[in-house]
Order: sequence, then structure tokens, then C-alpha cells
Amino acid sequence: MSVYSMTGYASLQTTPSTTSDAPATPRLGLELRSVNSRFLDLSFKLGDELRAHESVLRELLTTNLKRGKVELRAYVAHEAGSAASPNVPSAALLQQLAHAQNQVQAWLPQAQALSVADVLRLGANTTQAAQGDLGTPLLALAQEALAQFMASREREGARLAAMLAGHTSQLRDLVKTALPLVPTLVAAQQQRFVERFTEALKQADSTGQLSATAAQERALTEAAAFAIRIDVAEELTRLGAHLDEIDDLLAGKSRGSDKGKAKSAPQATELGKRLDFIIQELHREANTLGSKSSTLELSRISVDMKVLIEQMREQVQNIE
Repeated sequence: MSVYSMTGYASLQTTPSTTSDAPATPRLGLELRSVNSRFLDLSFKLGDELRAHESVLRELLTTNLKRGKVELRAYVAHEAGSAASPNVPSAALLQQLAHAQNQVQAWLPQAQALSVADVLRLGANTTQAAQGDLGTPLLALAQEALAQFMASREREGARLAAMLAGHTSQLRDLVKTALPLVPTLVAAQQQRFVERFTEALKQADSTGQLSATAAQERALTEAAAFAIRIDVAEELTRLGAHLDEIDDLLAGKSRGSDKGKAKSAPQATELGKRLDFIIQELHREANTLGSKSSTLELSRISVDMKVLIEQMREQVQNIE
């Protein structure tokens, strides 16, 4: 399964077919660009001749894209300075309009003569009709541009996946560095617990003010605190499991419960959201690791982890 970024760009131009008596041959242009967004947000900037085809273009994009702020711009461009431009009606067209005006005024003497604006508007409508249906070439152009657009997204997605894989490798190294520290941490907590409990018993023996029950309660309190403190290994184990899941997702696999066998990959539509959720879990475990740490080295490891995880979060925000 490919990883797709929500950042992409494509731009194409073509010359659609026209009728033999068409006064001009327009160029169709189409541009697609997108940035990251939580959902699929489409916007269209279409020329007057193409607005009727927005629904077809929208269906094409919604079928192939799931997330991102996407802008599609399409236009019809005529050759600059062409005498057959829609803004400059041909002599034949002017003769037709004049003839039509004379016929109307012959029957309706009160009818006003055509203004320049009327002539330009009618000339533009006539030229557009002569061009034929632009929907077919526009859709073909949009499909070709979409293929280039998806290819650019895939290239950017591959770059993001490589960066994420590098970060997961660094996090694994930090987990490996932290694991040998756990026995030392446990031993330190045990020693602290023994010292505090011994101190409490001595105080009870020397003053008689601390009963055996109170000493026992204090011992239980210290034991509970000790149990919480030595639970760092669980955070490290969960960190490793989350990193495995990220690697599986980037490789196109989904970790399942059936004896660790890889299941079919999740849909690409879920990849970015799934990765974002796992990044949150990574950050939570790194935070807990730091709060439970009683050694400077383990605290430093926790900080390094959170820096890497934050960098991963920024990159994951751009994955579809």
C-alpha cells in the first residue's frame, strides 16, 4: 500500500477538437493543487464556459481523494491577438447579426438597435456553441491531471514514510538504551523502600509513639509507591508495540491478534488518521516514562523521545 501525502500539484493544457467552421481553437487548461486538511475540502475555479461541468469534476475528485484541501482551476484560453477571438466577432458573424436585426426591426419598428455589448455577448455565445461540447475533453484532461497529481502525492508520501521510518528507528534505539536502566531503577527503589521502612521501625522502637499498625500502614504506602515507580518497563514495552504498528502500517500491513500474523492492510483513507492516533499514544507513554523517572538519564531519554515524537506528529499531519 502506497503512502500518499496531502500535498500535491499538477498542471496540464490541451487543445480540444472543434467543428470545421469554428472561428477559433481554444486551449483547455487545468490545474490541481492541495495541502493538508482534516477532511476533504474541494474548491473550484472554473471559467464561464466550464461551470456546467463542476458536478462531473467534483465526482471525479471525491472518488479518488479522501482528505486534503484541494483546489481545481480550469479555463478556456484563446490565442492572444486572434481576430477570431470571442471578444472580436468575425465579419460573417456581424453580417448575420445585422441581418437578424433588420428582420426584427422590419416587424417591430420600435425595437432598439443592438449595442456593442449585445454584439459581443451574442458573438461569445455563438463562438462557444461552435466550439462544441467541452465536457468530454475537459473530463479527459482532468483524469490525466489527476493521475499526475496522485503521482506527486505518492512521491511526497514516500518521502514522509522514509522520514517516519528513520524516527521510529531512533525511538527504538532510545527504548533499547532505557531497558537496561530498569533493573537499576528497581534496585534503587527497593533500597529506598527498605531504608524508609527501617527508619519507621526504629522511630517506633525508640519513642513508642508509632504503633505497629501505623508502621504497617506506612510500609504499605511505601510499597504502593514502589510498585508504581517500577512500572516503567510497561511503558517501554508499549512504546515498542506502537513502533511496530507504525512500521507495519507504513509497510502496508495491519497488526492482528491472530498469533501475530499480518492481516490485510487498512484502507489508505484511514492511514493518516490511524498514524495520528498512534503518535498520540507514543506521546502519552513517553510522558508517563518521564513522570515516573527517578534518574537523570531516564529523564533525558524521555525528553529525546518526546522531541522525536513531536517531529513525527508534524509529518503525519500531511499523510492522507
